Amino acid sequence: MPELLSPALILLVAAVAIGPARGQLRTALVLLAPLLTLWAVWQVPDGVQGTVGFLSYQIEPVEGSPLRRLFATVFALMAFVGGLYAFRLARWYELAAAYAYAAGAIGVSFAGDLISLFLYWELMALFSTVVVWCGGTPAARAAGIRYAIMHLLGGVVLKVGIEGVVIGTGSIQIRPMLAQDFNSWMILCGILVNAAAPPLSAWLADAYPESSPTGSVFLSAFTTKTAVLALILLFPGEPVLVGVGLFMVMYGIIYALLENDIRRILAYSIVNQVGFMVCAVGIGTELALNGATAHAFAHILYKALLFMSAGVVIYRTGKTRCTELGGLYQTMPLTTLCCIIGALSISSFPLTSGFTTKSMISQAAANEGLVWVYMLLTAASAGVFLHAGIKFPWFVFFQRDSGLRPKDAPWNMALAMLIFAALCLLIGVFPQYLYALLPYPVDYLAYTPGKVVFYLQLLLFSGLAFFLLLPLMKRTETISLDVDWVWRRAIPALVGWLVLCAGPARNGASRLILACRALFAKFAIRYLGQPHTADSDERGVFARSWPIGTTALWIAILLSAYVLAYYI
Repeated sequence: MPELLSPALILLVAAVAIGPARGQLRTALVLLAPLLTLWAVWQVPDGVQGTVGFLSYQIEPVEGSPLRRLFATVFALMAFVGGLYAFRLARWYELAAAYAYAAGAIGVSFAGDLISLFLYWELMALFSTVVVWCGGTPAARAAGIRYAIMHLLGGVVLKVGIEGVVIGTGSIQIRPMLAQDFNSWMILCGILVNAAAPPLSAWLADAYPESSPTGSVFLSAFTTKTAVLALILLFPGEPVLVGVGLFMVMYGIIYALLENDIRRILAYSIVNQVGFMVCAVGIGTELALNGATAHAFAHILYKALLFMSAGVVIYRTGKTRCTELGGLYQTMPLTTLCCIIGALSISSFPLTSGFTTKSMISQAAANEGLVWVYMLLTAASAGVFLHAGIKFPWFVFFQRDSGLRPKDAPWNMALAMLIFAALCLLIGVFPQYLYALLPYPVDYLAYTPGKVVFYLQLLLFSGLAFFLLLPLMKRTETISLDVDWVWRRAIPALVGWLVLCAGPARNGASRLILACRALFAKFAIRYLGQPHTADSDERGVFARSWPIGTTALWIAILLSAYVLAYYI
């Protein structure tokens, strides 16, 4: 039945067809498939569209709602603009993997049951790993393996939780819950792995910068935001998410400020921004959930825009570090302008999308009397302006001249950046159009004199602090150690040390066993089995005459000793 077909299947078919297609046909597939998917997304009405029997369960592959439709919309839009950005540069298998990856995200958006959600979840994990591998370097292959292992772990944890819930309740329905037992905790932990919640967040900053300049654009959009959607559907109002979100916010800021690699700066910034959304889900009110949804929508746009500008720089210069760049505004004005718009959006500057979405989350915290949460989110907004709003564009485009004179973006990359830059400004100037699509009625004014003045003061003084402390902000050729150092360096080193130590220990144990065997044999011959001689009436224990019962006992003892010695 057509109503059981998810819009995700359109992108899946396109992903399969991209390889055999050639020339203009491939270009048409890349550009038209996401637009057709976007049309199909808006044909899905609210509610469950049908069921399919599977064992004793009723699978609901498609369920519509304003929340699901909005996430699917931005995922399809991301696939279109990402395809436009990448189609002239990316290889066919990278485009195919990226579209299958996007299909998984749209499938998660409309999944009406836990089994469907898990299948699309694993589809994303599989093809996002391929996107990482398409970086084509030894570092990309190694990072892809670590990425796959981490998401395999997260998938197993999620599957354990789902199976426990299904066995305990007999239902596979997606419904709100709280983390109150083992099964719900497993589901929450599995989702938080994809949300890049520390301490298991290093996979993001490890893998995303190793992908190709086009692949990182796709990677920035889907995995963490589908995790936010899953949290909204399954754990709205879960108190632990407030603390997790705040930790993510601060963690992302600190590491982004320390970084030298331009895409690692943006990767840690994803952790920071998703932290705002996770915190909002933990608050759990209608305003907070609207804020999480709206901010996820806006974040996909401006984060992809920033990754696009970074991708153009890498494509044109081959450089990835702040210390290698500078002065690029002279020959890359369009890329510079789009980067600035993305940087202002992520910093919640008035008249940009970030201001109209992130401020909803802060207001939700204030409405609930969560003073410390509000203050920490406000401080984090200033930190975001430091690392993504100023640091990234300053060191890449405006710091001391590096002498590089690359060309600006190719036309398709430029058009993709302009589309997202325009949407960032459109949502910032006319937020009511986005508010109308949110899951709950919106009674919120983004632009009040108090809010505008407050955020302008916050951001301008943050900018002043950056330039006053510029000597301390300059990057050096250093590497920031994250939690992944434990399994990338510490554990292999420990295993190597144990193997090294095991050799002498094994040799010593072997020598000890041989010595014990020789000592036992000498004792047995001398004291137990010494024969009778003419010179002595003394006989060994086993040279004497014994009753039959005693003889059988000693045979049993000797047999047991022999077996024990043999196995030792």
